[in-house]
Amino acid sequence: MIFARLAGPATDLAAVRGRVVEAGLGGLFAGTIVFVAYRIAVSWGGASWWFGAAAGAVVCGLALLRRRHRARAAVAGLAVAAAAVLTARLAHLPAEPGPAMALALAVLTGSAVRALPWRQAGAVAAGGLAVATGALASFSGRPTVAVLNGAAWLAAVGLGLGARLLHARRQAAVERVRRDERLRLARELHDVVAHHVTSVVLQTQAARVVARRHPERVEDCLADIEAAGSDALAGARRAVGLLRDDAPPPDPPARLGELVERFAGPPVRLTLPEEEPVWPPEVARTVYRIVQESLTNVSRHASHARTVTVGVTQDQGTLTVEVTDDAPPAPARFLHRGGYGLAGMRERLDALGGTFTAGPRPDAAGWAVRATLPLPPRERG
Repeated sequence: MIFARLAGPATDLAAVRGRVVEAGLGGLFAGTIVFVAYRIAVSWGGASWWFGAAAGAVVCGLALLRRRHRARAAVAGLAVAAAAVLTARLAHLPAEPGPAMALALAVLTGSAVRALPWRQAGAVAAGGLAVATGALASFSGRPTVAVLNGAAWLAAVGLGLGARLLHARRQAAVERVRRDERLRLARELHDVVAHHVTSVVLQTQAARVVARRHPERVEDCLADIEAAGSDALAGARRAVGLLRDDAPPPDPPARLGELVERFAGPPVRLTLPEEEPVWPPEVARTVYRIVQESLTNVSRHASHARTVTVGVTQDQGTLTVEVTDDAPPAPARFLHRGGYGLAGMRERLDALGGTFTAGPRPDAAGWAVRATLPLPPRERG
């Protein structure tokens, strides 16, 4: 439940923003439809306004519902627009697509180009170009409406492609970070296995000495060797796919204290377990990396915070790391909530069987990063 509370605000904020954008778009559609209908009624007279208003309302409605099925909404919108162009030409009605329909078609086209597979996106873009070209060819003289349709199509394709390329670059960067994190952590397998196997070898050598001098104590030595072997297997399982840091932290509390002292941002309050913690190497490195990455994000995006709290607690086989700050909410902070460093941390925590959340604090201003790691039975205190 705590993780849901931490992750919930960011998710809720994105949902609220989406609803606000859709509501604003709906208001823009409605205002455009009413304004154009009024202008047509004044200049053309009679009921000549209703056809454009009805067709525009249908396409605008499809644009507002596009997220449910982008391809179908785009195809339906283009079909309605093509029919409107042909009907307006044959019935001598005001030029179509009108401004409201053109805006809705731009939204449908841009959304399709941004999110659909390349073939479907290309087909939708080609359909939009065909509608714009048909409108341009249907009217002689000064085809202002047709020219505006073409400009709207061009803007939609450009914005859609730009958003698509930015998203692709971000995804590639995230995947690169994840891959690098896997490779970096994968070498940790060597450290973990070497550490435990060395322990097994030393205990085996000791057992040989004990067997000669105190045969009755051999059973205890064998039990220790069995436990060390079990630890080696458990450590290897945790370390598969993980890589060591350049400077492995042999003493996690001391290294965290040094990290906090070197931090050039707001004052940091560090809280560690009362008893001297004994963590596996891969867990100690992960704790250090989480605190390091969190403080880096504070210095980049929340340098105006008054205080930062770093808490490391250990209870019932679970290690919890939480880093919070009290910086006032800022839009830029939300834009970076899915940063590449956090993606690497999430990858590391997933590999260790832990959990990771980052988002605005639920009950106060500021940001919270929270991670939990399961500890092996022998390190559970």
